[in-house]
Amino acid sequence: MGLPEPPPSGASALPPGTFDGHVVLVTGGGTGLGKAIATEFARLGADIAIASRKPEHLDAGVKAIAGLGGRVHAVACDIRDPEAISAAFDDIERVLGLPQVLVNNAAANFPVPAEDMSPNAWRTVVDITLNGTFFCAREFARRHLAEGTPGSIINVGASYAWTGGPGFAHSAAAKAGVKNMVETLAVEWGPYGIQVNGLVPGLFPHDDMTADIKGNLDRTSEKDACQPAMRVGRVRELGWAATFLASPYARFISGHTLVVDGANWQRRTLTNPPVVTVREQMGKGPFQP
Repeated sequence: MGLPEPPPSGASALPPGTFDGHVVLVTGGGTGLGKAIATEFARLGADIAIASRKPEHLDAGVKAIAGLGGRVHAVACDIRDPEAISAAFDDIERVLGLPQVLVNNAAANFPVPAEDMSPNAWRTVVDITLNGTFFCAREFARRHLAEGTPGSIINVGASYAWTGGPGFAHSAAAKAGVKNMVETLAVEWGPYGIQVNGLVPGLFPHDDMTADIKGNLDRTSEKDACQPAMRVGRVRELGWAATFLASPYARFISGHTLVVDGANWQRRTLTNPPVVTVREQMGKGPFQP
């Protein structure tokens, strides 16, 4: 049977208008899970700022969110560059005002056996996923500290921050840093009214998944049967979790990472199945130096 399906798309987990008068910045909010999160904030009255490096992603985000109630503003930004982040915040403040909520969703990831990973691949993923998350959080906090105003940060993480991620050594290491950052910054900035939490999605198939990750999923014929919930996640469920964490109803939750995956990351078997190497799982042949 598995876990029941959620309410239909368009339903809200919080009272209408919960985020009226609030500005929410979602990095990587033009596609995929970031777009789903931004959409739920918009449904609850928030003005949405979307940051991305790619104009086509910004256009997609604006199109999805326009008409849901609040304003939406797109800003080009490479989160690896602290000066670009500062300029993006300036632009958002000019148009919408200072964001009260920051969702650090932007990240880089692709599956690759560790022995095949180039130094540039490692640096790029860590630079975007870990460094970019910190630079955005720092810019957000510094502006609120200067203004003496409260705020809420949500860092999107991954369950392999706890377990390790074969095939994703670069991303797993970066996400482990992001999880630690949640716990560290929550303590540092809590006295100033800034809460910091993490949000970890499980398997939420969506149209914007990269081709290589889609390819891996295509090799799993029965995705629902591979989940303890007997189904995959619906993207709106992740949006509801994000809006709750940043809402007035979760003010005393800080330094916590909420995993939304139907208990999949905690799954264990009574007997160990045969080991299948990462190369085999990815359909790759033997390593060639």
